[in-house]
Amino acid sequence: MNKKTGTPLKAVLETGGAIKEKTIGLDQLKAHAEEAGLAYFEADCDKARSCSAVLRAIAKAVDYPVFFGSNMDALLDCLGETLLEQKGGMVLALRRLHSEDDSLLEHIDALKGVLNDTVEYGDDNGRVFSYMVEHAGKHEAPEPGRAPRPYAQSD
Repeated sequence: MNKKTGTPLKAVLETGGAIKEKTIGLDQLKAHAEEAGLAYFEADCDKARSCSAVLRAIAKAVDYPVFFGSNMDALLDCLGETLLEQKGGMVLALRRLHSEDDSLLEHIDALKGVLNDTVEYGDDNGRVFSYMVEHAGKHEAPEPGRAPRPYAQSD
């Protein structure tokens, strides 16, 4: 388990680890990360309704190649390689992760494990990896008899 979880923001940005969600907003986190000389990546997980969709959102946020494998091992590789490309390190923010969705519940511990493994990997390689997860509860259930609206593509 990561001993750095829950430490004050400045210490987490210097040494790596989890940033408690309620301590700072994402805009402020980005400013603090840049001030600390860390690359800032924000994964928009709002539309993700499956584990593979969350992993794709993360891979897209860090601009990882299209051939991303969409499993936890691939995520670990993705984050490790991205981290090594940064001078001092990076901060990853998972925006609006619907961690209480039935389809995601069983994967949350594995996701946290990968994030914490990346913290340790960064420490072993002279880089800082910090992360914050903004939890958004459960997606609203679709209305019966009505097909879900297609999402507008942002690209």
